[in-house]
Amino acid sequence: MLTWMLEMVMEGETAAVVTPYLTLAVQFLAVLVVPMLVFELAAKAMTAGAAWPRLDLYLPPYLSVVVSPVLGGLRSIISSSVDFLFNVYSNIAVSLTHILVSGDEKDGSSGEEGGEEDRTKSEVGGGGGSGSGSSNGRQKTVEVQAGSGYISAEAEEEAKVKAEVEDRDMAVEVAEERVALHSLEKVLKDPSRAVKVRRAAIENMMRAETCDLGGVQNERSLASLPAEGLDYSLVHGTCCENVIGFVPIPVGVVGPLTLDGRIVRVPLATTEGCLVASTCRGCKAINMSQTGGIRSVVFGSEMARAPVVRMPDIHQANTLKSWLEDGNNFAVMAEAFNSTTRFGSLHRIRVAMGGRNLYLRFSCNTGDAMGMNMVSKGVTKCLETLRRYFPTMEIISVSGNFCTDKKPSAINWIEGRGKSVSCEAVVVKDAIERVLKTNVDALIQLNHLKNFVGSSLAGSVGGNNAHASNLVTGIFIACGQDPAQNVESSTCMTLMEKTEEGDLYVSCTMPSIEVGTIGGGTHLPAQASCLNMLGIHGSCDHEPGANAEALARVVCATVLAGELSLMSALASGDLVNSHMRLNRLKK
Repeated sequence: MLTWMLEMVMEGETAAVVTPYLTLAVQFLAVLVVPMLVFELAAKAMTAGAAWPRLDLYLPPYLSVVVSPVLGGLRSIISSSVDFLFNVYSNIAVSLTHILVSGDEKDGSSGEEGGEEDRTKSEVGGGGGSGSGSSNGRQKTVEVQAGSGYISAEAEEEAKVKAEVEDRDMAVEVAEERVALHSLEKVLKDPSRAVKVRRAAIENMMRAETCDLGGVQNERSLASLPAEGLDYSLVHGTCCENVIGFVPIPVGVVGPLTLDGRIVRVPLATTEGCLVASTCRGCKAINMSQTGGIRSVVFGSEMARAPVVRMPDIHQANTLKSWLEDGNNFAVMAEAFNSTTRFGSLHRIRVAMGGRNLYLRFSCNTGDAMGMNMVSKGVTKCLETLRRYFPTMEIISVSGNFCTDKKPSAINWIEGRGKSVSCEAVVVKDAIERVLKTNVDALIQLNHLKNFVGSSLAGSVGGNNAHASNLVTGIFIACGQDPAQNVESSTCMTLMEKTEEGDLYVSCTMPSIEVGTIGGGTHLPAQASCLNMLGIHGSCDHEPGANAEALARVVCATVLAGELSLMSALASGDLVNSHMRLNRLKK
């Protein structure tokens, strides 16, 4: 037929030459089309998503260039045709299922039109027929769904069992150190599954180890450590490594607290009974006074990082110190620092000298972030710039403890680090007597003897308070801050004075509250929810840094309420009784 068609449009000799080649091409395409059609039908009948065999990969390059587009077109045509046929088949099958089921139901119902005996028989027969028809219908529907790409319950269960076996095998490999414990997220490509496997591996390791640190060998298990319910993709690479779960900490609410004319309710994460109740009592006394609540000011906002560098001798060290303290050179450092961030800016540099070593304390604004990473990045750029002016300068470390981070220090107490905040309130004597069960004079005397004389005898730096760290740490954990920074953030001076009216004036000054509303753990859902309670999650668009400052105000105000209540409990002798009542496990 092909020869006849060619002879109709071509001369005899031309047709004779072309015919063998066209015949070969048609045969070649036929050989390809048939297997491709069979493969497509088989793939549709079994599972969705099977890959086409790449026949063109086995051809020479010069043929593959020509054949690949042809195969692609054939694949598209065949796939579309088979999809159409399967859709028609699915619709017909579903229709037949409905017809069979409805027919069975009609047969069952028709029996009820006879007499009592016939009705009984027809009900039994109809019921059985209906059940059989429904069962067949359901079976056919499942078959249709399977043909349409759905996975059966048996297949899901089989896949689940297979995944569990793979996880157990992986846990064994980790326990035997054939797979690194920290690499599971990278290997498995699933943070939640990595946590599950890591937990199993750790339990395998613990069963093989002996641990009697307490003198008694106890059974060790992670069964009571929760793992479900946390999106570990938000944790991996951001908040924690080698994750095996999380520790739930109760979160209480302190308030209502009137701060700068606004009502706030403060989340507090703690396992210390009586802490939330005591702080709420302080809030109640302040609110009852009707003197405007707590007022606050932020008088400093600078995060500090202090690298240590070394010069060849003290003379060159002094030259570098003088250069940095020259106001004309500050612009060079500021330009270098500010080029690394859109939100931060360099405020000042303080230089301390120890022999030929220099400690350069860079103080910077960091917007709504706590800012340690931001400042470290900017300071690194400054050191690179400084080295161009002083080639003999040796950079020892980006942190030389003159910052100071996560350690008590006089420089943070004096110059501040993070947000420097002061809060005040006036509490009327009637509220002190009725709510706090003490009096103004007793509070003032106790504050002097405890928070100043006692702290001085102890050599405390920034410890002129009763328990500021309790409130700071509770808010830090609830709101996704770095709990270790409660060391410097908790430095606080609590002052109490008697007003002319005989009421109590109380203030708290905290020069080093290191907080942020973006970065760190603030993006985790629970912590973000706690920040949202205060209305300050994320960055403030219209006034960068305002949210972080607001959080610092909340911290200081909550500390003031807590100080007022604890000092009253100490003055009245009620501290032990309240702790026995609220800080003991009831059996």
